[in-house]
Amino acid sequence: MTMPTNASAAAHALTDVTASDSTLRRFLHGLPGVDAVGLEGRAASLGTRSIKTTAKAYAIDLAISMVDLTTLEGADTPGKVRALGAKAVHPDPTDRTTPSTAAVCVYPDMVATAKKAVAGSTVKVASVATAFPAGRAPLGVKLADVREAVSAGADEIDMVIDRGAFLAGNYMKVYDEIVAVKEASGAARLKVIFETGELSTYDNIRRASWLGMLGGADFIKTSTGKVAVNATPANTLLMLEAVRDFRAQTGIQVGVKPAGGIRTSKDAIKFLVLVNETAGEDWLDNHWFRFGASSLLNDLLMQRQKLATGRYSGPDYVTVD
Repeated sequence: MTMPTNASAAAHALTDVTASDSTLRRFLHGLPGVDAVGLEGRAASLGTRSIKTTAKAYAIDLAISMVDLTTLEGADTPGKVRALGAKAVHPDPTDRTTPSTAAVCVYPDMVATAKKAVAGSTVKVASVATAFPAGRAPLGVKLADVREAVSAGADEIDMVIDRGAFLAGNYMKVYDEIVAVKEASGAARLKVIFETGELSTYDNIRRASWLGMLGGADFIKTSTGKVAVNATPANTLLMLEAVRDFRAQTGIQVGVKPAGGIRTSKDAIKFLVLVNETAGEDWLDNHWFRFGASSLLNDLLMQRQKLATGRYSGPDYVTVD
């Protein structure tokens, strides 16, 4: 499908493609097919880029500022959430030059606790909703979940799509749910999670990316971190291409959040290279790119101290989340 070059005309054309199930299906299946070998080869190639020490120090601080520090366990307690909030505000209490993380992400019932823990800081409170992580609940329940989180003070909502509906080809149902959740989110920014490990193909990931953006996502997010396959360089590269192309056609910028499986500073820097080389510098900011990887923060802190002092810290330098 050839899209208009004028941003307002393009936005109108994209509104038209959601007019019916048939037009939406035609648009999504009209997107260019993904060359899996080429995609994985480019992601691997970009991952071999080396950067200078000064650039590494900048990249580590940037990555810290992009982390969504997360606890999503049945055993979460108010005390654990308060401790996580304190760590998000001051990741390294011995060095106040260390940037804060982007957000703390919790279940809706812990939003109020998290909000108090980060009060007065730049740290946002994000909350998973819509029957996270499976998404198997009626729409009314999902919307109540979202409204509860927002009323408690959530700045951001992380929703999961109905993968069953998507894989069955019921794209309009998925689209309508995203639109409804966006409306229920109010002023809170909406991250739409695809669970890429369950979508099976790169073509599906591309279609889900466009479907999420058409529905009003402020961010598109790879995964919940609760399945075997989560964020990879290849699926993140594909999503970065999607947000780049979406902005080129509509003038609307959408963020990207790879989540799950990113554990080391080396990994994080590879993803930042992907961002810079694919979407561009406009996305190198925590307003547009996040890491859903809590264990990553500790390695970033240790590598940061190594650059500053020339030696690695002891095992008690960072907290165990």
